[in-house]
Amino acid sequence: MILPLPQNLLADAASPYLRQHRDNPVHWRPWSRAALDEAAALQRPILLSIGYAACHWCHVMAHESFEDDAVAAVMNRLFVNIKVDREERPDIDQIYMAALNAMGEQGGWPLTMFLAPDGRPFWGGTYFPKHARYGRPGFVDVLHAVATTWNDKRGELDHSADTLMHHVATLLSPPQAAVSIDPVTLLADYAGSIHSLIDTRRGGLRGAPKFPNAPMMNVLRLSWLNGGSESHRDAVVDSLEKMLSGGIYDHLGGGLCRYSTDERWLVPHFEKMLYDNAQLIDLCAWAHAETGNELFRYRIEETVTWLEREMRVDGGGLASSLDADSEGEEGLFYLWTKEECTAILGEDDCARFFEVYELEKPHGWEGGPILHRLSHPACGPGDTDPAIRDMKAKLFEDRSSRIRPGRDDKILVDWNGMTISVLARAGRQFGRADWIALATGIFRFVTESEKDGRLPHSLFEGSSLFPGIAADYAAMIDAAVSLAQATGDADFYSRKASDWLAALDRWHGDEDRTGHYFTASDATDVPVRIRGDADEAIPSSTARIVEAMTRLAMLGFDDALYHRAVSGAQAALRRTARQRHGRAGIVHAAALAAMPRKLVLVGPGDGDLVSVANRFPDPARVDVLYPAGGESKLALPDGATIDTAEPGAWLCVGQTCLPPARSGDDLEKLLRPGR
Repeated sequence: MILPLPQNLLADAASPYLRQHRDNPVHWRPWSRAALDEAAALQRPILLSIGYAACHWCHVMAHESFEDDAVAAVMNRLFVNIKVDREERPDIDQIYMAALNAMGEQGGWPLTMFLAPDGRPFWGGTYFPKHARYGRPGFVDVLHAVATTWNDKRGELDHSADTLMHHVATLLSPPQAAVSIDPVTLLADYAGSIHSLIDTRRGGLRGAPKFPNAPMMNVLRLSWLNGGSESHRDAVVDSLEKMLSGGIYDHLGGGLCRYSTDERWLVPHFEKMLYDNAQLIDLCAWAHAETGNELFRYRIEETVTWLEREMRVDGGGLASSLDADSEGEEGLFYLWTKEECTAILGEDDCARFFEVYELEKPHGWEGGPILHRLSHPACGPGDTDPAIRDMKAKLFEDRSSRIRPGRDDKILVDWNGMTISVLARAGRQFGRADWIALATGIFRFVTESEKDGRLPHSLFEGSSLFPGIAADYAAMIDAAVSLAQATGDADFYSRKASDWLAALDRWHGDEDRTGHYFTASDATDVPVRIRGDADEAIPSSTARIVEAMTRLAMLGFDDALYHRAVSGAQAALRRTARQRHGRAGIVHAAALAAMPRKLVLVGPGDGDLVSVANRFPDPARVDVLYPAGGESKLALPDGATIDTAEPGAWLCVGQTCLPPARSGDDLEKLLRPGR
């Protein structure tokens, strides 16, 4: 009989979250083929615990149970224990979260699943307290009950595991429906459904908790751009304004927290995620172009400053997240009392400061008062008054001396790729060469991590996690397209994007070339290959691939690639036809592929036409610049050719191109919001 190694194997893990558990008395293993083989040899069930570094309840369960010698002894005796960082292995997380949902349970983290030795799930839950409370059974009781059932009713559990695994495989890699779906009509209908859920008073979706929900906001935004629905535009703009006035936004240091626990955006779950803030920059840049409201520019500047100050990792990449907790208390780093503020600012300045800002401790919140400006959400003295800005700087400086929340230093390629794209686009829009330089530096860092033309998924302290997932390639293709437009070096960046598309097709492409699997074909430690069709806090992997292919096709006048993107979008729509939740990304991507916008600019890179194009960003538009007097004839998407002897701008929507704009004023009329 093979005896398990009586030790914790997480010390050398390439994940800060896993390393947080390296001193647990639990004999943890990272997810691997070796861990599955160990369970098979011992014929023990697997206890799988999935979390992430910034997760508050993950820390609670760790302190209560995983650091307890008695609890660990039960775990070590009865199970093979595997710890997974959901950000490092999103494929594993999606499989077992789908299994929990299929059992009728609400998902969340920590995710606690019990598996057969081959990885098939048979039961699970989320957070379990050490002792029974909150209406939940105690963790040790759960361990004994599962082990007893495993020993006494193995056949029944085996049948349940087969049934559940089949359901998960069908859910995550569904067959295509036979019908053809019109993506433009679907976008309008889907946007209407989302709009019916909007909280017209406070922004966001009605109820609590309140998440930024960027994929849904993207649908409303594209609905406005395609169909001119002003109510959809206003829902996004109003949601952003309200969100940015609440406690979910860090008014002193910049950056957005993951969600608010209430319906007012007041009480945040204080973790800060890279992906939330990348999407915030993108939406705020668009909102600024739509409205001219300087509030959105200020928030972008603050958030990019936060990225540079607190999220840069040595070498050039961006860290994944900041923890919600410091000194064992959620949000402590960000909380204030009126007395603390008075001691720093003095009574007169403090009174003036709180004419704009407020401190509030709502009923049921156990922490200190939360700083917000919900009563003054509009751009005003809090943004423009030098005296109040100076007060904020003093409070920020004092806060900087506090014990900081932990940072997850692992660099995720897909999240970094997303951030590269938004920095490049915002840099163009606001004339910030430093933001474009930041984006190119991150891009260079990621490209230097390639091996044999393949991207890793995660990088940490010199270690790389291969193979990457499909979303890594999608994000970096899109990043390359954005940098091609921002830097003018279309040849270099389009070559990199094309190379990554070839790798994506080789390692992730499906059998009929209509889509891609989330995991690579040579990933040997997954129980099932999944598609990656469902959104989470960011659009799904499938959606991002369709958008990246569409944008790359527009950049290079590649009709074959464009038709592949359209076919992939249609296949994804048919696969998700019965999917109720998490479909916004695919709906958005399919509509974008059906109605892509391409702006062909002929003239100098610093001319009026380029300046106007930069001021009016459009998520569905790719801009291509050619020097005047260069190539004498250039083909447009509709087959027409243009004479490049004179400066001009040709806007093409789908396969239809409009007459050229010859001046900045004429181009502005084409691109201005409400056109």
